[in-house]
Amino acid sequence: MSERLPQKPVGIWIRVSTEDQAQGESPAHHEKRARLYAEAKGWHVTTVYDLSGVSGKTVMEHPEAKRMLKDVASGAISGLIFSKLARLARNTKELLDFAERFREHSADLISLQEAIDTSSPAGRLFYTMIAAMAQWEREEIAERVAASVPIRAKLGKNIGGQASFGYQWKDGQLIPHPEEAAVRALLYDLFLEHRRKKKVAAILNERGYRTRGGASWSDTTVTRLLRDPTAKGLHRANYTRSQGRGKAAAKKPEHEWVLRDVPAIVSEETWQKANALLDAQLAGRPQGRPTIQLFTGLLRCECGQKMYVKPPLPKYVCRGCNRKIPLDDLEEVFRHELHSFFLSDEEIAAFLAQDDSEIAAKEEQARILELERRKGTGEMERLYRAFQNEELPGKSFGELHGKLKDRQEAIDDEMAKLRAEIDLRRINHLSNEEVITGARDLYSRWASLSFEEKRAIVETIVEEIVLGETIEISLAYIPGTGGQKATHQHGFIAAANRIRAG
Repeated sequence: MSERLPQKPVGIWIRVSTEDQAQGESPAHHEKRARLYAEAKGWHVTTVYDLSGVSGKTVMEHPEAKRMLKDVASGAISGLIFSKLARLARNTKELLDFAERFREHSADLISLQEAIDTSSPAGRLFYTMIAAMAQWEREEIAERVAASVPIRAKLGKNIGGQASFGYQWKDGQLIPHPEEAAVRALLYDLFLEHRRKKKVAAILNERGYRTRGGASWSDTTVTRLLRDPTAKGLHRANYTRSQGRGKAAAKKPEHEWVLRDVPAIVSEETWQKANALLDAQLAGRPQGRPTIQLFTGLLRCECGQKMYVKPPLPKYVCRGCNRKIPLDDLEEVFRHELHSFFLSDEEIAAFLAQDDSEIAAKEEQARILELERRKGTGEMERLYRAFQNEELPGKSFGELHGKLKDRQEAIDDEMAKLRAEIDLRRINHLSNEEVITGARDLYSRWASLSFEEKRAIVETIVEEIVLGETIEISLAYIPGTGGQKATHQHGFIAAANRIRAG
């Protein structure tokens, strides 16, 4: 007997305004629609987050929102289904925050109205767009405050953030901390004596010292403090730029740095000796993982071997048969594949038209059922009036009313299932349109994208690339194939000649 795979645990988010409820959009209706969608996907609904009647201006601090984010972080749910994005949050900043939290924990967002399901390769492009929007917002905020930062730094004012360990801000000045300064100085002495960062951390921990946050010392913390020139009396300000949550800050160009003198904790000579030792250790250390290139892990040679970049050559190389292709050539081939993505205009139009027709047929079925339901409701009201006016015996009323009620309940079930089918088809359909449009837009913007954005796109839609006399690009998502893999051979002349020459 084959082992059954565990079902994906998901939650349902319900936030229906009092105005929506007055128009017949009850919380129960939204929950049932979401449950049927989960059932159609083979997912398990573990919890419901009910914020009925809560204002959409801000929901992040609501207890139910906090419970939901805690469940996402712990893995209790790996997806959240809701009726539309405006029901998750009307505040753009909170929507971006929600999306980033979900992306960090590899959890999915499913909006039925906007036909977004990030559990699919097409839907994952939504996260790429959200990340770009969040980055744009951060840059907008940064631009508004950036002009004042260098001025404040040159005036010696605190521009935000804590003082380095061993120092404190007092009356707008950076001065040695009465207790921490001695530990900071000891750190340099121990490193020059033992020449090992982990040994320094172990000794500090054994002696009962802790970081400012109360944590144990680590070699990473020791390295950071050894490198910081503040200890020798030179404080750097305005020299890093945030790259977002979870990413290391990037250094700014040196001409933007603001350097100023502060009281020293160790001598210039001690600081230089410690950093010269760090430099020597770094130079003699073997390098770690190979650099990730755009198609690393996805490109293989037709002989079966994976292909990697072997510095200093800017080429992917097969270690088996020594076949090669320049990095730029392969990227250009992929960019053109985005342009064609994945079918001709005629085939795309035919597919989308067929999908439109099928969705329209389902919508028509739903309309006919709704008419039948209204007719049944009117018939039940007519029977009730006849019973009240004693025009219909009680027994006959009970039998007829019971049959009509059973049919109404059956219609409700049929409507709910039909609506779930329409939701699934619309999500697939609109995702197809979004992916095709987005891919062609990416073609024109490709050169301006960062490496991280390009890599995210490649990981999302590429299953495998095989290099032979032609390049075969296997895409993980193709409109009209239900998410099945499809292979496209990209015949190219100039690049192929270079491959053969290599």
